[in-house]
Amino acid sequence: MAEVQDRRADSVSDSEDVDDEEGVTLLEVGNAAFRSEKYDEAIKVYSDALEVLPFDLEKHRGPLMLEPVLLSNRCAAYCKLSERLRKIPAELSEERALFGLDPTSLVQLALKDGEKAIKLRKDWPKAYLRKGTALVLLEQYEGARDAFLDGLQVDPRSTSLQKALRDLNREFGGQLEEVENSRQQKRAKVVRSDELDCTLCLKLLYSPITTPCGHSFCRGCLLQAMDHGNKCPMCRTVLFVSPKTYPVSVTLNNLIQRNFPEEYKERKDEMDEVLQPGKEILPLFVMDVVLPCERMSLNIFEPRYRLMVRRVMEGNHRMGMVGVEERGVLADIGCEVEICECQPLPDGRFYLEVSVIALHMKSCPQLRDVGALASPKHGSKTGGYILYTGVLVASRYRVAQVKWFEDTPLEDGSREKEQLTSLLKGASTLAKTWLQRGLDLQTCDRRAVHDVVKRAESMPDSTQAEAFSFSLANVLIIRPQEKLQLLRTTDTREAGNPPYKRRGDKWTPDL
Repeated sequence: MAEVQDRRADSVSDSEDVDDEEGVTLLEVGNAAFRSEKYDEAIKVYSDALEVLPFDLEKHRGPLMLEPVLLSNRCAAYCKLSERLRKIPAELSEERALFGLDPTSLVQLALKDGEKAIKLRKDWPKAYLRKGTALVLLEQYEGARDAFLDGLQVDPRSTSLQKALRDLNREFGGQLEEVENSRQQKRAKVVRSDELDCTLCLKLLYSPITTPCGHSFCRGCLLQAMDHGNKCPMCRTVLFVSPKTYPVSVTLNNLIQRNFPEEYKERKDEMDEVLQPGKEILPLFVMDVVLPCERMSLNIFEPRYRLMVRRVMEGNHRMGMVGVEERGVLADIGCEVEICECQPLPDGRFYLEVSVIALHMKSCPQLRDVGALASPKHGSKTGGYILYTGVLVASRYRVAQVKWFEDTPLEDGSREKEQLTSLLKGASTLAKTWLQRGLDLQTCDRRAVHDVVKRAESMPDSTQAEAFSFSLANVLIIRPQEKLQLLRTTDTREAGNPPYKRRGDKWTPDL
């Protein structure tokens, strides 16, 4: 008798035949409508049967429990009706309006029925088949495969589940593989973002440092954070460490490189770009107008310039130095300086000895802080541009893309070359005479005279026209605007004129 009941439960039709009271009668009517492909009518009959079921269903707790059978059959009817609507050509729907639920809504109702049937009867393979079929129509192929596999765990010999799984793998195997790969990538991303991201830059840890209080940061991020204080950015514990010399966490660094090689390479390339931005890109120190061949001492105390100095020292030790014009804007011209000596002080400041390189540069006069959200604009006729580097947004110091230039060379043997040689020889003789006169004067400020003499000791020979003209200007006392005028000219003959004024028949320094 049990075999007969099981055979009726797994009949070839997509419905169930059960003889029991009013619900069973409605079930048979619905099955007849289903076999006649009257799916709308079958759905209505199955719904009526579910409504008339008694609350006390103890007598239906056998192998042919009525409620899951009705839900399973209604699920099949919903799926069949959805498939029929999907196959209707657009021309027919334009000629004759379609009413009722759309195919997707029907399949969603079918999925609910399938899930309810599984909940009521977890040992019934056909309930898993109904759920998987609905998921296929919803294009949730991964969920459909899981439903079919769950059904095969209940009944490994179910031919209907085996056929459904084969069809699914044959038609949608490629999409299932893509979904699986995507899911694995998402899982890996979630793990990385939760565990291995720096809490300061919100990026993958690079050269990670683990502080004594147990928090990990990128070395550069912690170094920058300690410009503003010696406390942990997370727990505010006072840190008696130097991020510059503090060792990298070897275990954490190896874990990142082995498990996330692609992300680590991208992070490394990004940091290399920050530390060595290229020959045409310079960080700018805004202070005063300087001239080539000049040497000076600097005391760096601002956090933004501390960061800049560290990055410069990790690169080529060079930066740009520009001044501010009388109208309050940055000059469009400046010089490249090289850090010859750098002494970190206990309080975080830097003592620098810089030397101005003979090359000078031109850049856009409208320099902006790094991180300004604006488009690059053309500069003056010198052809400079501003570069907005996104990786330095938090730094707040200025960078610029610059154009290098030198004085226009004169042809050997030309009249202009002879005039320049004569001018520089006269200027050299006059400068030496003037310096000697200053040393002989007892009323002069001895310290000022000593500084001038010290600068004059490094003056090149007058045969080096460009270098000599700037060295001579460094010895003299001239205003910043005159220095800018010297930098802007590309004619060495003109470079010798601004520091002097005509007095009678002689050229004398403008003191």
